Amino acid sequence: MENLISKFVDFLLFLPGMLWAMSFHEFSHGYVAYKLGDPTPVRAGRLTLDPLKHIDWFGFLALIFAHIGWARPVPINSANLRNPRRDALLVALAGPFSNFLSALVGLMLMKIFVISGVNFSALNVLLYSFSYINVAFGVFNLFPLPPLDGWRVVEYFWKDHPSLEYMLPFTIIFLIVAIYLIPWVIYVPISTVFKFMFRLFF
Repeated sequence: MENLISKFVDFLLFLPGMLWAMSFHEFSHGYVAYKLGDPTPVRAGRLTLDPLKHIDWFGFLALIFAHIGWARPVPINSANLRNPRRDALLVALAGPFSNFLSALVGLMLMKIFVISGVNFSALNVLLYSFSYINVAFGVFNLFPLPPLDGWRVVEYFWKDHPSLEYMLPFTIIFLIVAIYLIPWVIYVPISTVFKFMFRLFF
């Protein structure tokens, strides 16, 4: 029973960071696209931080139970962008950037509370979890596989290469297998980035 309660508490501490990471990530994609000339995210009602507008329920459950999941992608029409090739890159990078920024803010708040003498362990755990989850979202989405944001970076610098979008199902399977069979594929870069950010404040 105690173990079950402990897991439930861990879930409650994990949930805010997870919801924020997904929502702010997708909002940032849409906001940058809108600012660069594409009204599609506004028309789709996705320029909001409301998690219910961004959650893909299957991806959300997968994130909770399998620790790998996804949100509903914000619809973007690159034809509306003022400079489609460059702006598509900026839109893609906006998501991971928002997660890294969120992580830094979380760690900064944690540092402020520590300096001010606030000794509330649950709050520190919440902010630590919030920051780590955002780093995880940012790093994961920079992997150079479709449909992740990192693939848009590959397309920008390797524009003459034929698109591999048709391989999407296989790349997702490869990524999932790699995460479970070779954990360091994703956990090492996540831990490295998080430790770097953590050491900026502690």
